[in-house]
Amino acid sequence: MEVGAKYTLLQELGRGNYGVVYEAVQKSNQTRVAVKRMSCIAPEHVELALQEFWALQSVQSQHRHVVRLEECVLQCGCDFQPLQRGLRKPDSQLMLIESCFKGRVCLPPRTACYLWFVMEFCDGGTMNDYVLSRSTNSALNKRFMVQLSSAITFLHTNQIVHRDLKPDNILVCTGPRGPVLKVADFGLSKLCLGKVNVNQHRFFSACGSDFYMAPEMWEGSYTAKADIFALGIIFWAMIERITFKDASSQKELLGNVCSTVAEIKAGCAELLIQDLWMDILAGEKVLGSEIKTQCKYICALQL
Repeated sequence: MEVGAKYTLLQELGRGNYGVVYEAVQKSNQTRVAVKRMSCIAPEHVELALQEFWALQSVQSQHRHVVRLEECVLQCGCDFQPLQRGLRKPDSQLMLIESCFKGRVCLPPRTACYLWFVMEFCDGGTMNDYVLSRSTNSALNKRFMVQLSSAITFLHTNQIVHRDLKPDNILVCTGPRGPVLKVADFGLSKLCLGKVNVNQHRFFSACGSDFYMAPEMWEGSYTAKADIFALGIIFWAMIERITFKDASSQKELLGNVCSTVAEIKAGCAELLIQDLWMDILAGEKVLGSEIKTQCKYICALQL
């Protein structure tokens, strides 16, 4: 299957509520890429797609631990047009934006329309699959903690709040120097406009995945600190090798989580909160130094 004149789809990698992800190859240089197709049949689908595009296109530089967006292409029938930044946008892109404001799809009727996100290919699958398919490794745990903390620092510095951090939204690239994590799936992310600090910008719509949502998200008023809460749950799930895929037992698991953290891991939780998370927004250099300082304590806890 062809995507415009530039890419050939090789195989399906996975699918979710809003789209399908394929492995593909760029024809000009045979580079492998990941291509996510999102249907534009509903305004909420369009809004999610545009939020992901705006978030990934807003940063002026790339980060090693944030998935790289090569381009985003709008398909209407047999016509393919790349989405553009700036004021000069093609009519089809303006129709996408209009769909979000009007709450109805404003693209040409009776025409199949899709958004194709072309991103770097991550050959290691999701963080969830990668961690759970291997034996416990304290060095890998610490490596992943540093990488994810670095990624969130970068996003918040660039005014991006992810709002749906979880291991299934974090990809892994393998290589000779070890695995590299990439934060992905920015469909629920928000870009904070202006010079306001992300920790002062408030959001009022609950979103994300139950186990990774901060208490204030359930209450309907929260800031970027909700990402930090999710990051802590990811660390805990990685250390304890826990996955939350069984929807039928979510309530029971959550009860076990609360009692276990309070009774057994209280010292570990206090250490992580006070000595690791508090400086996450202070900058990557400070955060990296703080994590290195805590490595001996982490080893002592046999993480």
